[in-house]
Amino acid sequence: MTKIVKVKTGSKFEEMGSYSRLVAVDNWIYVSNTAGRNPLTKEIPDDVIAQTEQVFANIESALAAVDASLADVVFSRVFIQDPQHVQAVMDFIGNKFRGIDPATTVTCPPLGSTVYKVELEVTAYRGAAGADVERIQIG
Repeated sequence: MTKIVKVKTGSKFEEMGSYSRLVAVDNWIYVSNTAGRNPLTKEIPDDVIAQTEQVFANIESALAAVDASLADVVFSRVFIQDPQHVQAVMDFIGNKFRGIDPATTVTCPPLGSTVYKVELEVTAYRGAAGADVERIQIG
């Protein structure tokens, strides 16, 4: 039988929008678009890389709640408010995902507020970290 786990952080935005930070359906894990707000202090750093660090801390915490990790991520969607920040943010993300190499989409749309400089959404498959991986070069 299918098991669904929904993880909430207590964010007022999750309650207002009636969504979960993470939903796991059996081994598939979907993490909602995540900003760099510290869940304890409710503060958002002004620096784009500090925000990106907090985004990853928030995502890693949510994944850990369902016995998964960044190494299980198979797809990411990166939303960067200012196109001038793309290089710095992607350098940081590249270091976090080095060797994991998920499929990724990067875009620069307006975000919900100008205070948000970067947001990240991921899809993971629990157990992907330990799976046999075949790498194919096509170019």
